[in-house]
Order: sequence, then C-alpha cells, then structure tokens
Amino acid sequence: PYYVDVNQNLFLEAYLHSSDSNLVLFLDTCVASPTPHNFTTVTYDIIRNGCVRDSTYATYYSPYKYMIRFKFNAFQFIRYNPSVYLQCELVVCRAYDYSSRCYQGCISRSKREASS
Repeated sequence: PYYVDVNQNLFLEAYLHSSDSNLVLFLDTCVASPTPHNFTTVTYDIIRNGCVRDSTYATYYSPYKYMIRFKFNAFQFIRYNPSVYLQCELVVCRAYDYSSRCYQGCISRSKREASS
C-alpha cells in the first residue's frame, strides 16, 4: 500500500523490463475502485481507452519509450471507504509501428443512433 492524503499528488511509473529495446509502453486505461475485487460496479475512470477522464491527470517526461510516468490527485470514494485501489491496463507495441494501439492515442467510441 501507498499512503497519501486526499488531494495530494500521487506519482506513478510503469516500466517494461525486456531485452528488446524496440518496444513502446502505452497507458490505455486506469480505473479506481473502493474495493480490490470489483472494478466494474463502483469505479472512477482516470484514463479510459487512452482518453484522460480526470482533470488532475498529467504525464511526465520519460527518457525511455518503455517507461511511463504520470500523476493524479488522490481521492476517496466515500468517507467510509478510505482506500482506493487502482487497476491499469498497459499496451506494449513495436516502436514506430504507427498502426499499433500505442500510436492511436485517445479512442472515443461513437454512440449508436437510437432507431424510432
């Protein structure tokens, strides 16, 4: 566990350990939950499908393409849930493969039109 106060910046870093130096790391989704076993019912999206959902989220410079650095402000769901659990999904791609998910960035899903 990592203990921070509410509204304090929480800094995270993800690092890919591989002998292949031609890999890129991309943070696709990062979701918070008040429980460690359920990331579907009561959740808060920090980033989803590469799209930033939390206004306190920011990325930081990384000297390596296989390392991601980011931050957001710590929060709590309700007074009775002092803990927040994170589940993040990262994508590994070949460097300079511009058709890969890593280079597509934010993918907003279009809504279907309701028929009359």
